[in-house]
Amino acid sequence: MKLFKSLFLLLGLTLALIGASTLQAAEKSDVFYNILKKGEITVGVSLLPPWVMKNKKGTLVGFEIDVARQLARDMGVKVKFREYQWQEMIPALKKGKIDIIASGLSVLPSRALVIDFSDPYHSSGYSLVSNLELTKDFTSIKDLNNDRVYIAAMVGTVSAQLAKKVFPNAHIDLRKSEKDATSAVINGSVHALVASSPIPEFISLRHPDKVDLPLKKPLLITREAFAVRKGNQEMLNFLNSWIVAHKADGWIESSHKYWFKSLKWQRHIEK
Repeated sequence: MKLFKSLFLLLGLTLALIGASTLQAAEKSDVFYNILKKGEITVGVSLLPPWVMKNKKGTLVGFEIDVARQLARDMGVKVKFREYQWQEMIPALKKGKIDIIASGLSVLPSRALVIDFSDPYHSSGYSLVSNLELTKDFTSIKDLNNDRVYIAAMVGTVSAQLAKKVFPNAHIDLRKSEKDATSAVINGSVHALVASSPIPEFISLRHPDKVDLPLKKPLLITREAFAVRKGNQEMLNFLNSWIVAHKADGWIESSHKYWFKSLKWQRHIEK
């Protein structure tokens, strides 16, 4: 009997040690603990108004910048931003160059295969703005779907995938930046631009004599979330708790309203 008791005690001690070592290993590997330890979170972003922009001083501003700064404050750490082209952000996350992505990243099954998403914290509609001169004889949105039409979208975005799906017969002109894509539709290099709202709406407000909003409803509605590398459950737990808390206190809604429902911020943005 004493032998069995000794064996049970030894087994219990072994399991306890295994559990402790597993926990320690998880703490070392999960980005959440690494952020707290180094006192800094590195956030990947890509320029796309009003999510991420630069003001006249060259400082990053926008809805996602506010989100990342508030997240860092709530974690008690500093925030460092790293700027990427859209198609570069997920590879940078997977390689560990950044801790999270906070840049209006839409939740997609194809992306979820290689990264993990938090719960969504806002949503976007994807719409279309067209050049008035080039489309003056068009009678329907279907007229855009032919091989004589050029439609711009930003490379590596949901907009690019959507444009190819909705207008399979048109030439999809992929641009590296929102500024380049916007200029293309305004100056008539392309017939239209597919982009996430409120980009089409802002372009229309600024250039009513050059462009038009032909659609009453979005082409697509998506949900945006934080993204982390696979296997970082503690970080996801914190991000999801952060989203719940700031949806409850109204902070996310208030910040989103400022950047998406007003133009007050535009006077501070570089031209």
